[in-house]
Amino acid sequence: MKTLASAITTILIVAVGCVGAYELWNYYMLSPWTRDARVRADVVTIAPDVAGFVNDLRVKDNQSVRKGDALLILDQERYKLALATAEANVAARKADMLMRQGEADRRAKLTNLSISAEAKEDAQHVAASATAAYQQAVADRSTAKLNLERTVIRAPVNGYVTNLTLVIGQYAAVGTKVMALIDSDSYRIEGYFEETKIPVIKPGDRVEIHLMSGGPALQGHVESISRGITDRDNASGPELLANVNPTFEWVRLAQRIPARIHIDDVPENVRISAGMTCTVVVAAPAHEWAITSLIRSGFARQAPAGASND
Repeated sequence: MKTLASAITTILIVAVGCVGAYELWNYYMLSPWTRDARVRADVVTIAPDVAGFVNDLRVKDNQSVRKGDALLILDQERYKLALATAEANVAARKADMLMRQGEADRRAKLTNLSISAEAKEDAQHVAASATAAYQQAVADRSTAKLNLERTVIRAPVNGYVTNLTLVIGQYAAVGTKVMALIDSDSYRIEGYFEETKIPVIKPGDRVEIHLMSGGPALQGHVESISRGITDRDNASGPELLANVNPTFEWVRLAQRIPARIHIDDVPENVRISAGMTCTVVVAAPAHEWAITSLIRSGFARQAPAGASND
């Protein structure tokens, strides 16, 4: 009796061990989850469209800003003078245009006995030239006005000022990066899944995101899966042919395929920052897929590549 009980106990222990081993294999090797995930966000670099000294800095490092908020103001005196000059030029060109058009209209009414046809035609051309000069002056005024408006640099997106080193009095050249702004509406997760787990992941699948910093899980869904990664062993040879480095490794490591994950909900007490690491768990029928995967991999080992079914 004791022998039977011992045998049953041993069988139960072995069965539990097999089930546990399968569950561990399924969880760590086949289930659609990864610890290799990062929080990503778009970074907008702020650069002035006009040059000048920084007269006023309206933000601080790590400050939250809304789209359209003033970030900094450059010295405006030179641009105000340029706008005043442009407006004066517009007034002068307009007066000249009206005078030339009046002359052309009066000469057009005269008979050929009083003025030649050539003089009439010349008057029309002079009036047209004066009109073009006035239109050019109006365009120059618009440019001067735009340059003055561009001395106030505003936030192009909602986000956070980061790594701010700009100070008042610093000279900002055209196109020089003076500030970085993290787009708060672009936070997402880049999860890098082993290629053996990609078949079970589909766009739209629900996911749970566990930040390494702790706290409640974030909710999201798979937005897309990358269609290609770099082949580090496929370099171009002298004739632009593939120069493949031969490898003789018995163990082949699964490649990591990026998947873009949209964050649907962030709890109020959770703070996320671009660059954070996290674990992503995809809500997918992993157990059913694991069994079929094992069966398929067994058939693949039994049937060599290229073998026919005949």
